[in-house]
Amino acid sequence: MALGRSPPPEIRSPDERGAAEDAAEAEAEEEEVFDDAFDIPHKNAPHDRLRRWRQAALVLNASRRFRYTLDLKKEEEKEIIRRKIRAHAQVIRAAFLFKEAGQKDIREAYSGINLATASRSFPIELEKLTTLNREHDTVLLQEVGGVKGLSDLLKSNLDKGVSPNEDELLQRRSIYGANTYPRKKRKNILRFVFEACQDLTLVILMVAAAISLTLGMTTEGADDGWYDGGSIFLAVFLVILVTAISDYRQSLQFRHLNEEKQNIQVEVVRGGKRSAASIFDLVVGDVVPLKIGDQVPADGILISGHSLAIDESSMTGESKIVHKDQKAPFLMSGCKVADGYGSMLVTGVGTNTEWGQLMANLSEDNGEETPLQVRLNGVATFIGLVGLSVAGAVLVVLWIRYFTGHTENPDGTTQFVAGTTGVKQGFMGAIRILTIAVTIVVVAVPEGLPLAVTLTLAYSMKKMMRDKALVRRLSSCETMGSATTICSDKTGTLTLNKMTVVEAYFAGTKLDPCDDISQISDDSAAIILEGIAQNTTGTVFLPEDGGEPELTGSPTEKAILSWGLKIGMDFHDMRSKSSVIHVFPFNSDKKRGAVAVQSDEGVHVHWKGAAEIVLSSCKSWLSVDGSVQPMSTEKHDEYKKSIEDMAVNSLRCVAFAYCAPDGEMIPKEDIANWKLPEDDLILLGIVGIKDPCRPGVRDAVRLCTTAGVKVRMVTGDNIETAKAIALECGILDANSLISEPVVIEGKVFREMSESARADAADKIIVMGRSSPNDKLLLVQALKKKGHVVAVTGDGTNDAPALHEADIGLSMGISGTEVAKESSDIIILDDDFTSVVKVVRWGRSVYANIQKFIQFQLTVNVAALVINVVAAVSSGDVPLNAVELLWVNLIMDTLGALALATEPPTDNLMKRNPVGRREPLVTNIMWRNLFVQALYQIAILLIFDFAGVRILRLQNESRYNAEKITNTFIFNTFVFCQIFNEFNARKPEERNVFKGVTKNHLFMGIIGITTVLQILIIQFLGKFFKTVRLDWRLWLVSVAIGVISWPLAYLGKFIPVPVRPLQDYFKPRCCRRARRDEEEGRQT
Repeated sequence: MALGRSPPPEIRSPDERGAAEDAAEAEAEEEEVFDDAFDIPHKNAPHDRLRRWRQAALVLNASRRFRYTLDLKKEEEKEIIRRKIRAHAQVIRAAFLFKEAGQKDIREAYSGINLATASRSFPIELEKLTTLNREHDTVLLQEVGGVKGLSDLLKSNLDKGVSPNEDELLQRRSIYGANTYPRKKRKNILRFVFEACQDLTLVILMVAAAISLTLGMTTEGADDGWYDGGSIFLAVFLVILVTAISDYRQSLQFRHLNEEKQNIQVEVVRGGKRSAASIFDLVVGDVVPLKIGDQVPADGILISGHSLAIDESSMTGESKIVHKDQKAPFLMSGCKVADGYGSMLVTGVGTNTEWGQLMANLSEDNGEETPLQVRLNGVATFIGLVGLSVAGAVLVVLWIRYFTGHTENPDGTTQFVAGTTGVKQGFMGAIRILTIAVTIVVVAVPEGLPLAVTLTLAYSMKKMMRDKALVRRLSSCETMGSATTICSDKTGTLTLNKMTVVEAYFAGTKLDPCDDISQISDDSAAIILEGIAQNTTGTVFLPEDGGEPELTGSPTEKAILSWGLKIGMDFHDMRSKSSVIHVFPFNSDKKRGAVAVQSDEGVHVHWKGAAEIVLSSCKSWLSVDGSVQPMSTEKHDEYKKSIEDMAVNSLRCVAFAYCAPDGEMIPKEDIANWKLPEDDLILLGIVGIKDPCRPGVRDAVRLCTTAGVKVRMVTGDNIETAKAIALECGILDANSLISEPVVIEGKVFREMSESARADAADKIIVMGRSSPNDKLLLVQALKKKGHVVAVTGDGTNDAPALHEADIGLSMGISGTEVAKESSDIIILDDDFTSVVKVVRWGRSVYANIQKFIQFQLTVNVAALVINVVAAVSSGDVPLNAVELLWVNLIMDTLGALALATEPPTDNLMKRNPVGRREPLVTNIMWRNLFVQALYQIAILLIFDFAGVRILRLQNESRYNAEKITNTFIFNTFVFCQIFNEFNARKPEERNVFKGVTKNHLFMGIIGITTVLQILIIQFLGKFFKTVRLDWRLWLVSVAIGVISWPLAYLGKFIPVPVRPLQDYFKPRCCRRARRDEEEGRQT
């Protein structure tokens, strides 16, 4: 089911608390920087800041402006629903405590076991099972025979799970329900049409069209009087239809994305075999293994576990870690495993769980503010205010001219004569002028700008899925384009995560080959095999047909188990000879884990972990003959040398040790709190595990370097192993100086002062033996230096660093659910080359939006200036309301579709990252915009004032000449935009046609626009008030449009200043802040 929204469990050390305080200070400083209402934090923006920009936005077209932004009212309603359902769950449990006791047959009354129904498929009824889950009553659980009795009633096996037979699984779903919840009904296309109709400017136009239609049909008759109003209705209908279809398609895309996010893969035991399954496929009776970082996928009861701690904050609302054991065995769906591991019996799925009810009552919201979207709303507001002012001025001027008798008809007569012109006719003229003014507003207010962000993000997200990246947070797409550094894990990201033991050093000698233990005594071998079989979270499944054993677990665990099988381990036999009495789960801070096992020979505590750390805890070592020898300095150095040799060869070194504690050391009671002995250990041996570099990583790292993105490796591995892999991947240069702090241990970095950490952070390229807290400190230090930081992580303890980073990238295969929830993007194949593709797409998002801005502003400026100058000078406009609506459609939706879906080019990775506060409209864009706009304004105004003479229309009547001239101006204006769309594709490159044929959508939209323009001029003249043009005028229109290509080419030779144009109009303090940020980024 859906991912929860609970915060990741945090277990903070003093260092982390200090780091958290630093983060709080940084956040306070950041708040001061965002002094502009349209400038929001790129991540986790508070709701009051989101309200602020809405209040600052010019809300003429609220339904279009605020689509795909967060519905703040709906968010508040969601929180109320969450609280109600949580309260409801608590009330049910409280009420149960007051239930009357003394039921005659508790087993029958509560468990639903009834002799009359026992012959049915399952003797326990759904209603009773649901009650058991919700009321969490251990007494009644014992009445049905505990978890074993309950599993028998559900016809399941605690070791082997249910049968994988599809018919049986289907039967379980039909009786107990599926692990899904009802989706909110999606909005149909008519709903989107209705929302598009709420656009204020379109409503005004429809009212004006209705008045025009009524008056026209009254004065001119039904045959001819409906054209004026009808043509505006048609144009408005087209705008609404295209907008609605576009929004509907985006909603489907976001819905698909939400489904992908919710489709969590879990491990399940069926027929004795562990396998991966979708969370939606779980059934009542399934046995599900749990480990740290997992989401509890359904309601269930603990079968067995060690140090299992659950974060129940997503259900109870309290940030409290609850420890689970046989006394408190109930597990709630949607909670997270904060520590330990275990297995559970699924007893409730879907809407029969509290989590399912919660999710069924919460609709998935696609809305999310992205900083770029909000900034573009600011740009749209500014341009909208200019457009409103201009439209208001045009309206006043035209009305004054009209009512004072300075506006003439095409035949030369005055349109309005006081005392002579009828009321209806005068009112019609005033309405026609109002329609022109409103249409100028429609064209002037660039509602396509925020839409362009949604389109390009939706397009990029779809394509990124193909490139194995699942976007969880929209804003991360655009932020990734600004990334200046990537802090990457080693294992599985830079390497293949296909591990094999290639070297082994056991019983004081190097094994050659590594799986030959013939020289080791049977007693020593038995101890080694016991440690491998019991101190693992992996399993071995032996197929009945005698095929190859199937291993589960982490890649490291599988490599060690595979090696164990090669040296003669019988996994199930070894585990049956001893039982686990206590576990210390592997800890990424201590970098080791342990297990205490009881056998006929007594208690053994087996440790496994980072080789040099385990070695430092060993006071003796196990020899070939099985005797225990003291760890002399020479022997210690010998082992240390073998670890270093393995590390230099890029091998991960894992050591095995054990001890046999005295009986007095083992607590008789409360063994769960036993602190396992970890100092006086006996070293068994060391294995070297090879994990080859991923193919293509070296090229990907080189590409990042060229793009101005510094790759840093942060790993828990030995510093020498990390250094060797970094050299192999090209992160470190063999010819450069490799010393501290370029290569540093996490402990050294952690112990530095804050100022020393800040100085060292920029120089660090490889950090070995790092803890998750070291990664968090590095991220904070880099952010303070002005970097935009991307971080990869897979473990639960990586959650704080993923949350703190500008872009958190979790691993889809090896990552825990907690890590995925804290991340912004999930790398589905765990491959570093996919991370680089995300950077490329992030830059593409920014570049595509800039292309659209350049194109749209050119049309805005040209259309406004042409209509204003013409209106003020002649009292009429060459581009009427319907024509402007068509231009608006080209400009807004079709232009956004064409330019916002341009695929990324190689040139994007040859630029430096875009700064956080880099202006959206660069000097290069301003230059291109002015060149094109001035050309269009000059040419079209010349034709407006002298078109009759230039086009040689003196022989035509004044009415016809004006009609032909205005049609020609409209046609030429549209073709200027069509050809300028090609220029907008490559704002900085001279060859604007490179790769154009590969973008089929772009070519399709250009083709559709051209065909529609031909239809409008040749066949829809009555609606658009145009006349047919002869082939000569068509050629001239196209030729004027084509000139924009060589003009754009020559314009790119004009030099532009480095300093952004906007900076000349900003206060001095803002300029200084911007300069400081740039200097920090370049350091």
